[in-house]
Amino acid sequence: QMPGTARHDREMAIQAKRNLSKTTDPVERLRLKCLARGSAGIKGLGKAFQIMDDDNSRTLDFKEFVKGLNDYAMMIDKEEAQEIFRIFDKDGSGTIDFDEFLVTLRPPMSNARKEIIMQAFRKLDKTGDGVITIEDLRGLYNAKHHPKYQNGDWTEDQVFRAFLDNFDSPYDKDGKVTTEEFMNYYAGVSASIDTDVYFIIMMKNAWKL
Repeated sequence: QMPGTARHDREMAIQAKRNLSKTTDPVERLRLKCLARGSAGIKGLGKAFQIMDDDNSRTLDFKEFVKGLNDYAMMIDKEEAQEIFRIFDKDGSGTIDFDEFLVTLRPPMSNARKEIIMQAFRKLDKTGDGVITIEDLRGLYNAKHHPKYQNGDWTEDQVFRAFLDNFDSPYDKDGKVTTEEFMNYYAGVSASIDTDVYFIIMMKNAWKL
């Protein structure tokens, strides 16, 4: 059975909503607003920015930034948006790099947590090329237990692809999951889990490490 994190997701969303009332840091507030939508919340904001980024420059000016926030239904007043933008526009160029933005928005994690996430990644990356693909999963999981496979809706590859899509960046679902994408996903889950010990136990159980 492939690991599900729906319960952690719910816990994280509830906790993020609770913490929102306690913080005045604009970046932390934006992070919590994303996490209140679940561990893919930060990824979802990335997708909204991707759509804004017409010229594929992977940078956003202030107007695009605000439009992306609005399209993602993030209720943020102009002053707060300006403050966040200034924090990310380190060189004062009037644009922000949105990969850097998403990495900074990602909740910080201890080394112990990063290490166990990497252990899971290495286990999944059977071919050891630094990317998890359908090929890797074929050697690890039996798709035949999946309900959608059993009722004939999905092929084995579609089961694996849906699994990979959980971790994949929303703006380039290419059926390949990089270390960065895997880390981003688990940073979201990690935000709802208070202690390293519990996070590590959860990961060990989920991935049989």
